[in-house]
Amino acid sequence: MGFRENLKNELTFQDVRIKELAYKSGINPRTIEQYLSAAAKMPSAENAVKIASALGVTVEYLVTGNSSNSDNASEEQQNQIFLYKKHSELIK
Repeated sequence: MGFRENLKNELTFQDVRIKELAYKSGINPRTIEQYLSAAAKMPSAENAVKIASALGVTVEYLVTGNSSNSDNASEEQQNQIFLYKKHSELIK
């Protein structure tokens, strides 16, 4: 699964609406709707981090569907951000 599917699943699982996610993340609701549409575009690294933070998940989870159980979550999250930025064109 990709970002769109993982984001949809997480919103459903947490029972979070688009407007609520928009408020928590500071991202325009229409932008979030674009990430969820059939012709979904990938978010910028900055927006992916904001969405992940608002949902309490990692960027890695939203992109890959896998979560890590690292004891040092902050360092792991920084590594995920770096990798996402580095490979965002490939991911698209």
